[in-house]
Amino acid sequence: MTTPRFSRTEIVDTASLAAATETISKHHSIRQPVAIIGTGLLGTSIGLGLRAAGLEVLLTDPSPSAQAVAEDIGAGRGLTQEDQPGTVVVAAPPDVTGEEVIAALQRWPEAIVLDIASVKTAIVREVEHAVQTGRITPRDSLRYLGTHPMAGRERSGPVAARGELFTAAPWVLCTQPDTPRQVIYVASDVARLLGATIYHMSPEEHDAAVAKISHLPQIAASLLASRLQDTSVQALQLAGNGLRDTTRIAASDPSLWVQILTANAEQILPELHGMKSDLDRLIHTLSQPTASGARLDVAQLMDEGNRGQARIPGKHGGPAQGFALVTILVDDTPGALVSALQAVADAGVNVEDLRMEHSSGYQVGMLELSVVPGHKKHLVDSLTELGWKVL
Repeated sequence: MTTPRFSRTEIVDTASLAAATETISKHHSIRQPVAIIGTGLLGTSIGLGLRAAGLEVLLTDPSPSAQAVAEDIGAGRGLTQEDQPGTVVVAAPPDVTGEEVIAALQRWPEAIVLDIASVKTAIVREVEHAVQTGRITPRDSLRYLGTHPMAGRERSGPVAARGELFTAAPWVLCTQPDTPRQVIYVASDVARLLGATIYHMSPEEHDAAVAKISHLPQIAASLLASRLQDTSVQALQLAGNGLRDTTRIAASDPSLWVQILTANAEQILPELHGMKSDLDRLIHTLSQPTASGARLDVAQLMDEGNRGQARIPGKHGGPAQGFALVTILVDDTPGALVSALQAVADAGVNVEDLRMEHSSGYQVGMLELSVVPGHKKHLVDSLTELGWKVL
């Protein structure tokens, strides 16, 4: 499989984000009003963000209660039969997105139609099939552009929505060679107005990418977590951040992932076969752990994992960078964490990343800080001098 080619067209840093958003809100190509089909977390968040920028937003959802909540929190007003939106954002579940896109193209013959589903190729094929069967015209299909804002929360539904959800998040536009410039401009301005970072990829490149960086991790986390169902409570009490980190996303909504995985099965299957090959290799090696070369093979598998992990982009999407770790013992009491971080700030050291691990059976936590290697000794000395226990 070839490496997906993509381009990043804009990164808005925190210093310029407000000014950039204000400029775009005054000079954008978004056709109004904007109709949002689906008032879940993402649809309602888009509505809130666009409304905050002064755009007129119309809402519709099969669930009257979900739509009512979205309206009540200010994401827009209800869509009526008389409304003629200029831009339509389909924020429906993946398994019905294609039909919703086609229906929007039929219902509003002048509107630009976008969708935000997490799988793109299947929807493009549905639109192409609608053209072939005469449900829509080739000209209609040119008003459609698939997009994917890669943002979310651990909670779902309109109650969890917030207009800032997409700030600095990747937003992929799956443009094709015949996509009209005006359609691209509208999609780009929606993403920019919501503070997102825009990437351009083809639908196939997008689906191949998310199969690796999103769908395969979800499968691995779910399969790993499923092994815990019969694990004793006593054994689980020994769990640390390693288990929590690798199983966190296993708590995701099963009904949503059924739709995503089946829609992107074509791209996911090669990744699963590759992982199965590695598992078979490890199983074979561990079935003869004292055989010649067994330990070397295990070491090679672990090293391959090291090399793959090292390729994940670092802070702010820049090149991966190694940091030194400083671990501080912090009491589990109000204000203790703030005091520890203030001590780090007083030492003049920037925290590149942090995580907290709690000690089983004790009211303390281990605050693990990532810092530039050259600053580690100074920070350790400063914290120790102030009375902090550095592990």
